[in-house]
Amino acid sequence: MHATRSRTRWLLPALVAVAWLALGGFSGPFAGKLSEVAVNDSTAFLPSSAEATKVAEQVKAFGDARGLPAVVVAERASGLTQADRDYLGGRDFPGEASPVIPSPRDDQAAQVVVAVDPGDPAGAVEDIRAKVADPPDGLTVLVTGPAAQVADLKEAFGGIDGLLLLVAGAVVALILVLVYRSPLLPLVVLLSGVFALGLASLAVYLLADGDVIDLNGQSQGILFILVFGAATDYALLLVSRFREELRDTEDRYQAMRVAWRATVEPIAASAGTVVLGVLCLLFSDLNSNKGLGPVAAIGIGAALLASVTFLPAVLVLLGRSAFWPLRPKLGSPHPEASGLWARVARMISARPRATWVLTAVVLLAGVAFVPQLKASGTAQSDVFLTEVDSVAGQEVLSRHFPGGSGAPTVVLARAGQAEAVTRAAADVDGVSDVRPAGEASGLVRLDVVLDDPADSEAAITTVQRLRDAVRAVPDADAKVGGPTATQLDTQTTSERDRLVIIPIVLLVIFLVLALLLRSLLAPLLLIATVVLSFAATMGVAALVFNGLFDFPGADPVVPLFGFVFLVALGIDYNIFLMTRVREESAELGTRAGVLRGLTITGGVITSAGVVLAATFSALAVLPILFLAQIAFIVAFGVLLDTFVVRSLLVPALAVDVGKRIWWPSRLARGRD
Repeated sequence: MHATRSRTRWLLPALVAVAWLALGGFSGPFAGKLSEVAVNDSTAFLPSSAEATKVAEQVKAFGDARGLPAVVVAERASGLTQADRDYLGGRDFPGEASPVIPSPRDDQAAQVVVAVDPGDPAGAVEDIRAKVADPPDGLTVLVTGPAAQVADLKEAFGGIDGLLLLVAGAVVALILVLVYRSPLLPLVVLLSGVFALGLASLAVYLLADGDVIDLNGQSQGILFILVFGAATDYALLLVSRFREELRDTEDRYQAMRVAWRATVEPIAASAGTVVLGVLCLLFSDLNSNKGLGPVAAIGIGAALLASVTFLPAVLVLLGRSAFWPLRPKLGSPHPEASGLWARVARMISARPRATWVLTAVVLLAGVAFVPQLKASGTAQSDVFLTEVDSVAGQEVLSRHFPGGSGAPTVVLARAGQAEAVTRAAADVDGVSDVRPAGEASGLVRLDVVLDDPADSEAAITTVQRLRDAVRAVPDADAKVGGPTATQLDTQTTSERDRLVIIPIVLLVIFLVLALLLRSLLAPLLLIATVVLSFAATMGVAALVFNGLFDFPGADPVVPLFGFVFLVALGIDYNIFLMTRVREESAELGTRAGVLRGLTITGGVITSAGVVLAATFSALAVLPILFLAQIAFIVAFGVLLDTFVVRSLLVPALAVDVGKRIWWPSRLARGRD
């Protein structure tokens, strides 16, 4: 009977592996289909309560069929010829096109405003660019405006399906080969991540296609990176414990049983913490942030599922062969006991207070530079890190026309106060022209052309002044919308989200840690260390963004996303460490338990941190300012948390505090 059971023990893991292979074959192609359901138009992300959203709804009463503006601008330094004007006016553009509008400043430029279908601006812009691809010699023709910016964003995000996955996969594979010095094990871990990504992509595709959640290019890129990074982190923890048990147990099934039971709790707690952390984004007023919450949560859930089912099934089937050529032999010594981390543990044991105080001082030095972080917003044209036509076209437009040409700000007011509102708007500094654009449902529409480009910070400031001016007109009930107002409302909402969501994330993580560690003091200390690490990271980011990369600034959502990911992921490593410390402290006492926990987990957690930092760094291959900044913040922050906070600050603090760190659980009253 025992022999029969031994022969059939492989059946369950084999069935699990086959089931994942079938699921992976079905769900894998959906990773390439996510771009089909992603929306990159920022106007769709504002809440219904925003003033720009209300204007967008009310303006439909005017029968406005002009759609989203694309501006075709032509320039010849020596002056436009009649042939140039004929060429520009003779194109058959896809949408309602204005007449050729000459520059009011000189005879070197002209423009045509084309209202394209807002349902597919990228396709329309591609068609327009094809129609002006063969201008007369010496004539520069570019397509800019809000529609062109959407099209260029879509093209920039086009590398998500291929380049981003290729870079992330290659980086993870290289690190895993260096960590394990095995050709087979990295393939198994990567396959686990690929299957997790396929499952997550399938779920996100179905939900986005059914309009249950919002997906954009930023969320899509973060999903890919997050799934790969999390799946690899969880795999490293399980593989490390399995290898540890194989040195003490001959039976690979028993070794996996012990390893799985020992790691499933910290892995599940880690995943749960990240899931709850990112779901706090549901409290955001921006639909783009709300969409990222469930998208990231689905990705983490898929990584967890693959890591605790597919990965252990394949590892137990392979047994010691998974680690070839360095197979762990029964009775062989544990290398963790005499390596680098054993020396670090001895150093902390000798001077715990000096270690954590000095480490905290170093982190505080980074915090001192946080006020230099410029996160009040950037122009839409600044989001691109490479040259694109919409930005080049806007520069041409600004040289020869008022900057807001082609993308006017819209003012709606009661028709009886049209003249008063017009005068108030025209008197605002930064307004170039105010044009009546019709009446409907008792409202008058005014199109306001700004001096500065519609996506610039100067234009946003003008819209703030414009709102103050028209609201002051009695009985006008004036509202201001349009592209610039949309950007202003997005920035304002992002700043509100930051103030609301950060405290909620901290509370949620505290509750999770308190339940996991059966303590109230330990969670407070752990959260304090991670927040300190985050603040130091933002200080360093300010120095790097301003001095090294010369970035124009950052969107207000960058600190929020950085906080959510760094705090949630930083707590991950503290969970991995402190759950093992608690396990060891129950047998050895707190001081010895902390040092042994650090010694055993140091290598695997550091490897996990390097992998996660490397995968997030892959976001920088996409030429988008927001993603490049998030890539640096998360990558640097994870490395800082891995090598400094979790390796030095937390264990030294735990040793110094002693058994009181477990208060009010029984461990606080045990031996030390």
